[in-house]
Amino acid sequence: MARRSVFLVGPMGAGKTTVGRRLAQSLGLDFFDSDEEIERRTGATISIIFEIEGEAGFRKREHKVLQDLTALPGIVLATGGGAVLMPENRELLRARGTVVYLKTSVAEQLRRTRSSVHRPLLQDADTDPESRLLELTQEREPLYDSVADIVVESPGRKVGATVKDVLDRLTDAHSTSRPG
Repeated sequence: MARRSVFLVGPMGAGKTTVGRRLAQSLGLDFFDSDEEIERRTGATISIIFEIEGEAGFRKREHKVLQDLTALPGIVLATGGGAVLMPENRELLRARGTVVYLKTSVAEQLRRTRSSVHRPLLQDADTDPESRLLELTQEREPLYDSVADIVVESPGRKVGATVKDVLDRLTDAHSTSRPG
């Protein structure tokens, strides 16, 4: 498995950051979260960026961060839920590392995100969060599936169990890895 990077994709509330930190620790790799990196570079929260620049402005910033981070050797990267929307991002992820899709249910997403004020796509007072998450799932799930080398179900599981599952699947995937 040497220094191949691992990129985590999936919807908000799937546990990408939490699992990613533990996974990086287990693999002895550096951990990055693309949303945290965007906030660090801009000095503004994701919510503020969405408010000022809209989703399109945010996605441009996200693409630049993904270009930079995926070029680093041997990292674990937790991507934002919408990172797969741009074809260029999907290609970067596929070409530069092993992509793990943390799949979770809408019910679990609701449970994990209900008290968060840092989810701009759920902050619209006129939109029911469950309806919005269902809409995002319908739009994005095929994209997560298309980019993933490994799919791991994460709803309702302890973090350690999910990390162990990812580690086991990475070992299996690397013993029969694709070229590149």
